[in-house]
Amino acid sequence: MLLKSLVIIGTSCGLILGAAGTIVPWLFPKVFSPDPQVIKELYGYLPSMQMHKVLLPYFIALSVTTSTHILEGTLLAGRDLRFISISMSTIFALGALLLMFLSNLGYGLPGCWWTLALFQWCRFTVALLRLISPNGVLYSEDMTRYELADVSTV
Repeated sequence: MLLKSLVIIGTSCGLILGAAGTIVPWLFPKVFSPDPQVIKELYGYLPSMQMHKVLLPYFIALSVTTSTHILEGTLLAGRDLRFISISMSTIFALGALLLMFLSNLGYGLPGCWWTLALFQWCRFTVALLRLISPNGVLYSEDMTRYELADVSTV
């Protein structure tokens, strides 16, 4: 019940953060850089309106970040460290490979942002699936794995 409330709060905060973070560069593109080349890279031109190339993946990545941190924090509190380290390493490696692949294909800055958005959503999905699975922290009956033990030094 607490996790459900935290995810709802995280989603709300994420949407607010994503909206605020997207509106600033949309309305004031020169805030981050006055360089015309940078601004040109950020904009795509359609006949009737001006649209940003990277604002959609930017919003998608920002909006899920807070919920991802909540789910991963729950896994950390449950001391599911092995799962977090394996999943994060795997997702990071796959994201780096995708980024290299998109870079070689010439997707540039939009490819970087879409990779980051996919990276964040993969982290969110994997953590959520781990928490709601029958083998996850929330449904575990074995409380001995959560007790602190003395660590021997080498």
